[in-house]
Amino acid sequence: MNLALLSHEWLVVALGLCLLVADLWTPASARRILGYVAAAGLGAILLYSLIAVRPELQPACGNMYVLDGLALFFKRFFLAAAIIVLLMSAEFFDRLQAGIGEFYALVLFALTGMLFAASANDFALLFVSLELITVTFYVLASFQRTRLNSLEAGVKYLIMGALSTSFTVFGIALVYGISRKLNFNDLAAVAPQFGGNRIFLFGLLLVLVGLGFKIAAFPFQLWAPDVYQGAPSPTTAFLAVGSKAAGFVLLLRVLFVAVPDITAQWSRLLIVISGITILYGNLCAIPQRNIKRLLGYSSIAHAGYMLLGIAASAATIANTTQNPGAGAAAVLYYLGGYLFAVLGAFTVICLALRHVENEDIPALAGLGQRSPLLATTLTLAMVSLAGIPPLAGFFGKFLLFKAALAQGPAHPAYYWLVAAAIAGVVISLWYYFGVVHAVYWSKEAANLSPISISRTMRATLYACVAGMFFIGLCPGPLLDCAAEAVKALRL
Repeated sequence: MNLALLSHEWLVVALGLCLLVADLWTPASARRILGYVAAAGLGAILLYSLIAVRPELQPACGNMYVLDGLALFFKRFFLAAAIIVLLMSAEFFDRLQAGIGEFYALVLFALTGMLFAASANDFALLFVSLELITVTFYVLASFQRTRLNSLEAGVKYLIMGALSTSFTVFGIALVYGISRKLNFNDLAAVAPQFGGNRIFLFGLLLVLVGLGFKIAAFPFQLWAPDVYQGAPSPTTAFLAVGSKAAGFVLLLRVLFVAVPDITAQWSRLLIVISGITILYGNLCAIPQRNIKRLLGYSSIAHAGYMLLGIAASAATIANTTQNPGAGAAAVLYYLGGYLFAVLGAFTVICLALRHVENEDIPALAGLGQRSPLLATTLTLAMVSLAGIPPLAGFFGKFLLFKAALAQGPAHPAYYWLVAAAIAGVVISLWYYFGVVHAVYWSKEAANLSPISISRTMRATLYACVAGMFFIGLCPGPLLDCAAEAVKALRL
């Protein structure tokens, strides 16, 4: 057993435990500093990962844990997301009445679950990592105990999360009962012989239901808008980026490592789910007045766009193409651009609506006058999410559409899927630019006092803006990393 491969997880857990101990001796007024310390610690871990850690062929923990290119890509993704979330949390600390050190530690423990999810090569580790992520978010979503909306968000997430867990556990039990395998590599060797076994297929379908809950794909998306609206802004940001990415890496592992032959038979199912998810998320976002609820429905739509890439990759298994990993690589690239856009938007919400009880879109009126930096960052985030050049969202959608269209000659249904996705993009322009209109041209502003922004938050906002522009204008480095990462899949 090579436990050295788990260095990311050990370091993050150690950092979380140190924060809990330090919190005992830190005065309440100075606990914001713990958030900066945690972010700096994660920055050091990320730097260590980039400099000293390379993919390993040798698995750990009885072949349950792998540190391949895909795992490293997502580990670094999760670390980058957690750093921004912790900085955001440090600015949010005055809205948390108690347990500030615990809040930071829970973010780190949720991050640990995501790091394990990136390396999961076994259904047992898949379940443990999912539960570690989900249970910590139960607490984080309801952390503002004096706010009814926060408590409601935590209860709804608990109920829906417990339901999804039951589906996942029952599905794993059925898969193991038929195949006697939990390890993804072992399962891939025997899965083709169970392609006609309805119990085995039903078990896999139940596992996908559980993962569909994590990524908020139709019809498992009902929890997302309510939880996004009620949870504290840093929690919502981490849910929108970290938890969703964890669901996608596990989905990629299950579909393209554990059961690739069966995935090839499910391409039509993935097409239908992707198309409905895109249209549902975009159409339901139109009437929303709460900015976080709007981003909740937007998150559903973006899950549909990424499922488009997975559906394209599913078709390449049965039909040899020149670039079989294009769809999966496009998903990873899209997540990279999505990270900076969503975290930039939530950082603005955290700062601009700090003293507003209901984060409604009209409350953003006058933001262009109160803080040009916040207004510019939010505008660019909306533009990137809408998929307008030259920002990251445009090229991400272009790669996803290109991967799907490449499968069109063999499967005309992909043309209809791309048409639905384009329709979703056009619809999204309405509500994204509704936010921009509120920021610059709304006449409802009641407060035009300037918003003070700390140097740390300014650096965070500049980093998000730079990330959106760099990934959009210079896609090569991230695309090369994504293409290298998906080589770990059986495509």
